[in-house]
Amino acid sequence: MASSQTQKGIVTYSLSANRQRPFAGATSAAIFNTYRRSRAQFLYVVPPLILGYMLIDWANEKNHYYNSKEGRMHDTEAAEEATGGGTVRA
Repeated sequence: MASSQTQKGIVTYSLSANRQRPFAGATSAAIFNTYRRSRAQFLYVVPPLILGYMLIDWANEKNHYYNSKEGRMHDTEAAEEATGGGTVRA
């Protein structure tokens, strides 16, 4: 049997497949993955945001009305009806 001698002075380097291009296709995959995940969460996020916006809008309109001349007149009339024309004591 003939055995071969080990060679000296020859060095071989190699990279594994996942080290050669770690971000290959990452941008296109990220775009589609983000779209897919956002679409899946749409009904959990958008309706509460719309409801919150409508609530804040209603509260702002009510606040503007109560701080307007018509709102104060309405509040004064309601207080007179509740007290029967008398004064309110604390």
